[in-house]
Amino acid sequence: MKLNMILEHLFLVIVSGFFLLILGLIIGIVAYMFPKVKKPILFAVDVLQTIPTLAMLGLLMVFFGPTTLTVIISLVLYSLLPVVLNTVTGLDGIDGGIKEAAIGMGMTPLQRLLKVELPLAFPLIFSGMRIAIVTSIGVAVFATFVGGGGLGAILYRGVRTQNMKLLAYGTLALVVMSVVIDGLMGLYEKRLERR
Repeated sequence: MKLNMILEHLFLVIVSGFFLLILGLIIGIVAYMFPKVKKPILFAVDVLQTIPTLAMLGLLMVFFGPTTLTVIISLVLYSLLPVVLNTVTGLDGIDGGIKEAAIGMGMTPLQRLLKVELPLAFPLIFSGMRIAIVTSIGVAVFATFVGGGGLGAILYRGVRTQNMKLLAYGTLALVVMSVVIDGLMGLYEKRLERR
């Protein structure tokens, strides 16, 4: 049963991470390509991260009910900021000479984005993804309040019954999960930086 809860927690983080990467990239690219909407977009994703987790879950539960979908949407929205911000920062930080060279080679804006700009910005984008995933591991604890399962159920039960073993198990599992995932992503990030 405890292993199931660890797997549920990982499932929530991995699935939300997949959608987070797609949505974060799209929003970040739109903000980069259309400077007039950059500030409003960054403001909006910043505001999303300031909403208390339980408030966001409660609001989404009104529309989607107490389901895993509610938790996944909440995790995606709550973790958008680092991915969007790092996408914009990474793309903005590309040397103008590189962009000019790509234009000189006859590349279309889409070709420049896909073949030159995104690959160069990817290390910074991945860094944002790493922050978002580790944040999601902690935030996913609240999934238990809307029927999403995960390690939050163990922690909640431990608090309710004052069972220190359950609390210790849930906390240790969360810490190990965070440290291992952050460590693995950190190693990959270092490899990206060396390229």
